Amino acid sequence: MRVSKPLYSLLALLLTCLASTVVVAENVVDFGEYAVHYNALRTDTLTPEIAQAYQLTRRNNRAMVNITVQKRGAGKATTPHRAKVTGFASNLTAQVKNLEFREIQDGDAIYYIAETQISNDETLNFEIKVTPEGNATSTQVKFSQRFFTN
Repeated sequence: MRVSKPLYSLLALLLTCLASTVVVAENVVDFGEYAVHYNALRTDTLTPEIAQAYQLTRRNNRAMVNITVQKRGAGKATTPHRAKVTGFASNLTAQVKNLEFREIQDGDAIYYIAETQISNDETLNFEIKVTPEGNATSTQVKFSQRFFTN
């Protein structure tokens, strides 16, 4: 899916993702010359405009997972990099929720976004496999997120 939106929509999505998380260390997995950034949040924290632009269901019982892959270049420069992203989430009662990631391009940025249903006070354990385009090796991104819907 190619989205042609002004830069402010990209910034709004990123700021929403950052503002919606608990204050922790940066959510990134370093993988050779790549950095995989990840985040999960309730979709009702998105503005209606962002949800509509990216075809996301905006509800307090829905969560989205956002993955971006950056390739390191000379110095500290990074560039967005395509990847194959697959994964699932499981809760504490071992229910598995498959995640169907879709690629979103917004200008030069590339996102991989999946949605899933959540319940109040539910902890999801995410296991995501990321294979950068042109690379035979993949990395696992594993993290847990507790959601509240009230």
